[in-house]
Amino acid sequence: MSTQGHGGDGDRATRRVHLVAVGGVGMSALAGLLKAVGYQVSGSDEAVYPPASTLLDALGIDIRHGYRAENLDDAGLVVIGNAITRTNPEAVAAVERGLPMRSLPEMLGEVFLADRVSIVVAGTHGKTTTSAMLAWVLQDAGRSPGFFIGGAPIDFAANFAVGEGEYFVVEGDEYDCAFFDKRPKFLHYCPKAVILTAIEFDHADIYRDLDHVKDAFRQLVQLLPPDAPLIVASEFPHAIEVARGGPALPVFVGDGPESTWRATNLCDDGEWTSFVIEEVGSPVASVRLRVPGTINVRNALGVFVVARRLGLSADEIVRGLESFRGVRRRQEKVGEVSGVTVIDDFAHHPTAVAGAIAAVRARNAGRRLVAVFEPRSNTSRRRVFQREFTDAFAGAPVVILSAVYEKPNDPLPQSERLSTDELVRDLTRRGVDARVLPSPQAIAEHLAVEAHAGDVILVMSNGAFGGLPGLLLQKLAHREAGRPAEVEDETR
Repeated sequence: MSTQGHGGDGDRATRRVHLVAVGGVGMSALAGLLKAVGYQVSGSDEAVYPPASTLLDALGIDIRHGYRAENLDDAGLVVIGNAITRTNPEAVAAVERGLPMRSLPEMLGEVFLADRVSIVVAGTHGKTTTSAMLAWVLQDAGRSPGFFIGGAPIDFAANFAVGEGEYFVVEGDEYDCAFFDKRPKFLHYCPKAVILTAIEFDHADIYRDLDHVKDAFRQLVQLLPPDAPLIVASEFPHAIEVARGGPALPVFVGDGPESTWRATNLCDDGEWTSFVIEEVGSPVASVRLRVPGTINVRNALGVFVVARRLGLSADEIVRGLESFRGVRRRQEKVGEVSGVTVIDDFAHHPTAVAGAIAAVRARNAGRRLVAVFEPRSNTSRRRVFQREFTDAFAGAPVVILSAVYEKPNDPLPQSERLSTDELVRDLTRRGVDARVLPSPQAIAEHLAVEAHAGDVILVMSNGAFGGLPGLLLQKLAHREAGRPAEVEDETR
């Protein structure tokens, strides 16, 4: 790894890097990486909450609350989060003072990836779990990888590490970088290998249409050397199309007809998902996963194939896959009260919603599933997937929707907004018990009455959802104790 100061601007040990919007998952992880290699690090944000606040406190990073020009007084370099506008007081001060500015992905690429074997996990779905799974397989095999992951892997103390080995696993987000750089983040990540998990339309706030999304991924695969591993999920035709347009020869995994690597003999016994990995019809390895569902089998296939290309043995990879415990908020069981299990998941795209529902049903065969969903992401709040959400939720016998999340900085006219009432009508026609409730508090109160032993409640949102999983467990516990309770509404 490079030991030079950023961009040749001096000795990192004597320079302070200031991160604007340090409270985000990615920015707090970057702060930790920079601190680990000797930078003086400070940061600012309007408010910093756990787990980012806990991490930053533990690292001893100086956090300034609120955005003010004086926060930059002793900074030599400013990293701007992608939620920051050009009118932010610190962005304005950085420009006026002529301070060098970088985006998060630019800083990550220049300081940590340029001299490593950067393995980029990209795609519309599965990036976080696949990145965490690959990082753990490499770690378990003694390769000491660096990694940067947009979620909280259960097997690691943090979602980042500098690592001592040659490999660096990075979750390759297609979202844009900063107000001064509207390119996809993953274009800064110096890829030497890519796992392409899926390509579908998403991020309707920044991408015009599916072709616009595909153009972003085309730019990524064009960065690969011709002999680089390019592992592609064959269930997604747009991923196949994009991968075939690059210089590297793609290897297809999954159930599509192009696949040379497949998973067969899938079985979920309620604790493990078991399957056989085959290459061109020949068995290569038998695998068990703690994490459920065909979505995670596909993730594991990609990890297995890229790890083999990196030189790991089948036994090393299988051992890592079997000991992998997953990622927080990805089909995560957060508790069980009175025989009611509550699971938290980050799903917000119809394909991910359908996959999460299928995974949880497979793991909990014979139990009633209640799917609870908050339309919160910039795409799920819009009508763009109105019909697709009906198909996605049809796999659950009971569906509860919250009101569409309101974003003051991105107000949607009613004509563009997802219609939860229409979604409920369409689901009801398919025999689903569906309804809309206005808030996390209302959902918790409803389910505290209606849920019964044996139910599995799957809560899906890409945001905090008012702390709904915790609210549910609290209300269920009070019900079990036989007393009414007021539940703190964490949306306040």
